[in-house]
Amino acid sequence: MTNTSRILRIGGDNGSPLTDFTSDRAEVVSVATATEALAALSKEDFDGVYIPLTSLDARDELIQLQHGGAMLRDMPDGIAMLNENHEILWANRRLHEWSGKDSLVGTLFYDALDNPEIMGPDFCPFHTALATGLAINTTLHTANNNYYQVHAAPLRGSGSGRNLIVTVSDVTEEILQQQKLAAIHSAGRELADIRPDEIFLMDISQRIDLLKQNIHHYLHDLLNFDVVEVRLLEQSTGELQPLFSVGIDQAAADRKLQAAPNGNGVTGYVAATAESYLCEDVSVDPLYIQGVQGARSSLTAPLMLHDQVLGTINIESPEVRAFSESDVQFLEIFARDVAQALNTLELLMAQKANTAQQSCEAIHSAVALPVDQILNDAVNVLEQYIGHESDLAERVRRILKNARDIKQTIQQIGERLTPVEAVPASAKKPQYPNLMDKRILVVDADTQVLDDAHTLLERYGCIVETAQRGDEAVRMVRCSQGAASYDAIISDIRLPDYSGYQLMLRLKNQMDYVPMILMTGFGYDPGHSIVKARQDGLHPKAILFKPFRLDQLIDVLETILLAAAA
Repeated sequence: MTNTSRILRIGGDNGSPLTDFTSDRAEVVSVATATEALAALSKEDFDGVYIPLTSLDARDELIQLQHGGAMLRDMPDGIAMLNENHEILWANRRLHEWSGKDSLVGTLFYDALDNPEIMGPDFCPFHTALATGLAINTTLHTANNNYYQVHAAPLRGSGSGRNLIVTVSDVTEEILQQQKLAAIHSAGRELADIRPDEIFLMDISQRIDLLKQNIHHYLHDLLNFDVVEVRLLEQSTGELQPLFSVGIDQAAADRKLQAAPNGNGVTGYVAATAESYLCEDVSVDPLYIQGVQGARSSLTAPLMLHDQVLGTINIESPEVRAFSESDVQFLEIFARDVAQALNTLELLMAQKANTAQQSCEAIHSAVALPVDQILNDAVNVLEQYIGHESDLAERVRRILKNARDIKQTIQQIGERLTPVEAVPASAKKPQYPNLMDKRILVVDADTQVLDDAHTLLERYGCIVETAQRGDEAVRMVRCSQGAASYDAIISDIRLPDYSGYQLMLRLKNQMDYVPMILMTGFGYDPGHSIVKARQDGLHPKAILFKPFRLDQLIDVLETILLAAAA
């Protein structure tokens, strides 16, 4: 019969009036619960629903489910009702959209999402929810790289049986952002993860090239930024020096910029304020200065180490509003890692410079006094043969020159191994240009004083030679005229052969002006050398009290050098 009605029967007993219907008058489909009835209604068409008086509770439940389903149908999250076999009894529109299927009733839940990878924390969420009666969460990863957060809870109520309500949230963007953040952090660690044994094999240019390569690699491959400029802030001048650029016009890359909020573009503003700047449309932004032809938007972040700005990193795009708030966050995180990498490399290079400097100082300390003894002996021999054997005298002069060259060579090697650029500003020695290349003769019987003189003065560019006796000093001065003459002579007031004052008198026969400095212990001047020397022209400030401090030594020496030059 073509007009046979289809009736959905919920619960009831066999003695109900519905049993009077014959198969030729109606087709009766029976279900036990309202939940199953809702599932059947979603899947098939029925002409009516029969609920016996004994199943009025099922009627109320069905009404509630229908009203609830109407509200859940257009929810932004996916929602489904499952039976104990994980089959979908009902699903809203959003879950249908995500599955790409017209009908999901009767489909296994995981099949509806193309059998995604269960990422946990619970790897059997439906079994766990049914077994424990508790709500369970887990995350699914689909083949098309979507991520879903699943919440499964047992359906409670009369006749609901062992059914589950499952909500599905699309967390793809959130998880991809977390993964990108993790990748940026990993890149940052790799950027700065350079072992000391590696950096010790690099010179400064290799260090900079390594940093450039790493920064460019991660900005391009990880963050997908193609047009990049990185500048470093010169702390003493406020100038933003280019470190490297990719895709930036050469004129813009060579542009002089200062860390200032006005007149220096976005880069200068960011360096001055330590705040990132998102320029969404360069055509209407008053701060923007063109960096690349055709740029329509830019993003600039400071390179921050704690509270200090080390520089800036700038990216540009040919599209208006090309950068999102997420890009700002990503670039700021990466910029901090770049700053940390710069600091790490600088510290490693400083360690390398310090080690090289210490090595050179140790070598120099070991050879300085022996070379001075060679000088003293050579001068003594030279004076004996001058005017008698010219060939021998010339050989001795070469010995003198070569002995002096040994110390100079050691100093030059130390300067090459510890270039100024390798040492952080905080670790650099103060500069005393008045001391550079000045020849200083130090006369004292105490070898520790002589050794200290080498160590203290040569680090500031002085050329130091020493003698332990007054007669040695006289010969050294006599054989060191012209370009090799001494700019200052520092002597103890009490020498093994005579006093410092007597040395000064003897030197007056060799020099038009004696740039003399006398050293003494506090209150120790039995021969009144200082008083007599002052009466014979010793500079009023040309006194050092042992043990002297470095600042006192420098101050007195600069005073005498300036007086001699006047």
